[in-house]
Amino acid sequence: MCIEYQTVYEGNEAEIVEKKSRFIATVRPVGSEEEAMAFIESTQKKYWDASHNCFAYVLGKRCELQRCSDDGEPGGTAGRPMLDVLLGEGLHDTAVVVTRYFGGTLLGTGGLVRAYQGATKAGIKASTVITIKTGRKWNLTTDYTGLGKIQYILGQRKSLVLDTRYEEDVKMRLLLSRDEEKAVTAELVEGTGGKVILEELEECRFAKTGEETLIFPI
Repeated sequence: MCIEYQTVYEGNEAEIVEKKSRFIATVRPVGSEEEAMAFIESTQKKYWDASHNCFAYVLGKRCELQRCSDDGEPGGTAGRPMLDVLLGEGLHDTAVVVTRYFGGTLLGTGGLVRAYQGATKAGIKASTVITIKTGRKWNLTTDYTGLGKIQYILGQRKSLVLDTRYEEDVKMRLLLSRDEEKAVTAELVEGTGGKVILEELEECRFAKTGEETLIFPI
């Protein structure tokens, strides 16, 4: 299972102009090849009067599925360079269509590659990209004497506390990534002299976007 990967959470559009040719990049998150093709077709319909609608997409937690199209541009000058940007940015489950309105001046193969890559990068920059981690939810129970130490450890580790209930004991629900959970739980036990109860809950995937924590099922 992939522990950490990047994807687009909210797609967007961006436009660049090269020698009067307009290049409009439309970026979207996609969960399947059918979803990717539906997005591509809808973008082609939206920009039906364009000179070209080139596309690229990657699917799978290890980018197992990769597709691209030059849509009539010289071979290797559009789709593959766009795909290289997606892979270079480490993006998964992401599709991009770059629409070109020809401005009357030929750009040459090198100019086309730079333009399609530049538009793709601009589209990604305009989108919201998140890092999805694999982790697990935990229940934590402690008495009030151990609360300060626990809060200090979790604060230093920047671990996610989903909620806290102050009852006879203090009960917290934590979200720890797979690459940190062993170290954090061991530190909690050691820091409180064993006066903490930790219960493993379900695995999940999660990401931070601003102040919001997004949780996805495995």
